[in-house]
Amino acid sequence: MATITASMVAELRGKTDAPMMECKKALTEAEGNMEKAEELLRVKLGSKAGKAAARVTAEGVVVNSVEGNVGALLEVNCETDFVTKNDSFLALANAAAALIAKNNPADVAALGALAYEQDGFGPTLEDVRKGLIGKIGENMTFRRFKRFASGAKLATYLHGTRIGVVVEFEGDDVAAKDVAMHVAAMKPVSLSSSEVPAELVERERSVAAAKAAEDAAVATAAGKPVQSAEIVTKRIEGGVQKFLKEVSLFNQAFVKNDKQTVEQMLKAAGTIVKGFTLYVVGEGIEKKVDDFAAEVAAQVAAAKQAA
Repeated sequence: MATITASMVAELRGKTDAPMMECKKALTEAEGNMEKAEELLRVKLGSKAGKAAARVTAEGVVVNSVEGNVGALLEVNCETDFVTKNDSFLALANAAAALIAKNNPADVAALGALAYEQDGFGPTLEDVRKGLIGKIGENMTFRRFKRFASGAKLATYLHGTRIGVVVEFEGDDVAAKDVAMHVAAMKPVSLSSSEVPAELVERERSVAAAKAAEDAAVATAAGKPVQSAEIVTKRIEGGVQKFLKEVSLFNQAFVKNDKQTVEQMLKAAGTIVKGFTLYVVGEGIEKKVDDFAAEVAAQVAAAKQAA
């Protein structure tokens, strides 16, 4: 049986806002698998378990560079929040975004090979990165980027340095900027319901089915009527359809006027959104959580042994 530590429980609670004991039970049942435990909590607690799912763990910045209808969005990671305020680190990040927009590198390796000098380091961007690692004393990496050159107009929005959005559009600049801000706030996963990734749809259907099965078990134990298979199926599919509307941009209620959808707002503004890209710093990266108490205890034990 997997060992469930206090830090694991704390991490799951941070992701789901579920009670500590429920987190421990879910981790025990999932044999320590964090993702499976999160799904188990969603089955038991519904949407409450997902409200903090957007929290991220790694440090870094998201930057952009736009010149006319050509632009780039880039995420650069580092180890601590302190470095995200370092002038040399920020200069490196912004220079890299500009190089992406201008040179269209194929990948991170090609980006690093581009000519660039800063702080006495060079002659390539990768040489500057390595030089700053030695100078600042902290690792930093170019994680991901996207270049935009489809000919569409570009609207951008940066929420501080942790969230970045680029919207490709035709039409009104103000409406497009509003959409970029909406994307940063509501974090849709696609333009329309039909474009939501199949794996996300199936995961939501699986959660809804498990929730329905648990409700049926509770009703049976209490001697109450159990819903028919037809009703349960409709309930599950209804939940999936609700999910699709919640995560697709055009179907979401517009943040500046929840009486209309984003699609309705765009139609009224005579604007067509062709695509969007959203980067959140550290999204999907597991950050090491130091157990300070355990570290101190280990140091004390090591000192005793040395003595």
